Amino acid sequence: MAKPLYKVTFLNHGKVYELYARHVSSSSLWGFVEVGELVFDVHEGLVVDPTEERLRDEFGNTRMLHLPMQGVLRVEEVERKGQSAIRDAATGEKVVTPFPLPAKPTR
Repeated sequence: MAKPLYKVTFLNHGKVYELYARHVSSSSLWGFVEVGELVFDVHEGLVVDPTEERLRDEFGNTRMLHLPMQGVLRVEEVERKGQSAIRDAATGEKVVTPFPLPAKPTR
């Protein structure tokens, strides 16, 4: 039987992070939630998700996250991995844009 997959949504520096992990439990540190075995997409082609890359850069070498309980918004057990996201906490808009936006020409 495969290990369960969890979608963990939490607040971090004014942003809402959505990550996928195989391990979620109460931490041995009082008041924290343990999140481990983070799951990232492995892309070998030309299409790269910038949000996934940013999350992999930030959390790729992390063995275990200890998140404060008050910062965890939701933990869901899911069937399959969806798209990870970083959103602005106030507006809910994604922080990382899929493609760089061209600058307006100045005259």
